[in-house]
Amino acid sequence: MKVAIAADHGGYKLKEEIKTLLSSMNIQTEDFGCSCEDSVDYPDYALPVAEKVAAGEFDRGILVCGTGIGMSIAANKVPGIRCALVHDTFSARATREHNNTNVLAMGERVIGPGLALDIVKIWLETEFQGGRHERRVEKIGQIEAKHLGVK
Repeated sequence: MKVAIAADHGGYKLKEEIKTLLSSMNIQTEDFGCSCEDSVDYPDYALPVAEKVAAGEFDRGILVCGTGIGMSIAANKVPGIRCALVHDTFSARATREHNNTNVLAMGERVIGPGLALDIVKIWLETEFQGGRHERRVEKIGQIEAKHLGVK
């Protein structure tokens, strides 16, 4: 599995902890920034991760900002991205099983690192269930096609 990861200044510290976890899980990771706690604009970091995942260059993406909200909004503007903002383990599992999410967003100012690492691990290890959920995910693609001109 290949995972693209990025954060803005509000998620930088948590991103670094997540990278350590991914390394311990032998998951290939590429960091798309940022590399400091100086104020930056979160869309500049969400976009390359979302584009790389949508293009199939990475299997999944992880985004971290102060709340996770801005990153998730920006990522979901890229056709083919199903980014979920998650701050609990139940949602981490459900969003993979039911929604086949390919990008995870979290907020460093919302959850602690222990819970965040549990969420990442669950999210990465949970498979999409398909079945009735496949039909629903396909409908998301139809919405993109209708409103974004995606085929």
